[in-house]
Amino acid sequence: MRRSDRRWLIAAATGLVAVSAILYAIHFAIFGDAHHIFIYLLGDIAFTPLEVLIVVLIIERLLSVREKRVLHHKLNMVIGAFFSEVGTPLIGELLPAVRSAPELRERLAVKAAWKKEDFLEASRFVHTLDCEVDLGLIDLEQLKTHLLAERPFILGLLENPNLLEHERFTDLLWAVLHLEEELQARPSLTDLQPSDAAHLCVDVRRAYTQLLSQWLLYVEHLKEHYPYLFSLTLRVHPFQQTPSPVVTE
Repeated sequence: MRRSDRRWLIAAATGLVAVSAILYAIHFAIFGDAHHIFIYLLGDIAFTPLEVLIVVLIIERLLSVREKRVLHHKLNMVIGAFFSEVGTPLIGELLPAVRSAPELRERLAVKAAWKKEDFLEASRFVHTLDCEVDLGLIDLEQLKTHLLAERPFILGLLENPNLLEHERFTDLLWAVLHLEEELQARPSLTDLQPSDAAHLCVDVRRAYTQLLSQWLLYVEHLKEHYPYLFSLTLRVHPFQQTPSPVVTE
């Protein structure tokens, strides 16, 4: 605490005590009843612990729960914006490079009938996924162009103070941003040396596994709270043969 703040607190406390003493003195001067003054004074002091219990332990806890709900809602809005703008298209763009793509299409093809247990099983699969990558199966120059165009958007998300409460999603943003920086740092992405290609594979694998994990959490949130957005996600997510927003049933 700064010295000026400490002086202000001391002055405020002294002033409040002085005002209280003056008011008690006026009360005694008018009514001349010290017994009455001390009865109420002790009664107020005795009630102070209960006030602390009610204000600090109960009301503050209720306010904290409400603030967490509001923060959770704001975080999901940020996460939704990321997947709409960057995340979901990037999952589809990188999917052909993943050697286990057929299994991903099978295990992560979210359906309307999915329940909490289905999302949990899919999440376990992602966490144990051996995400081997073949960069020769995708256009790295196009990927670089795409990520470079989204760089200002991702940096803007990282400036959001609410993300301090969501470490895993922040790690995802940094992983995607790092992949963009690695691609941008190379003057050419053709005829990469084996060691350099292996390094980029690690960056792609890191970003992709985090993308999948956060995407499942995001889609589960949509199913629970935003069924209309979940309906669109079912039609356009990349783990199906022909994604299309057109309603056919």
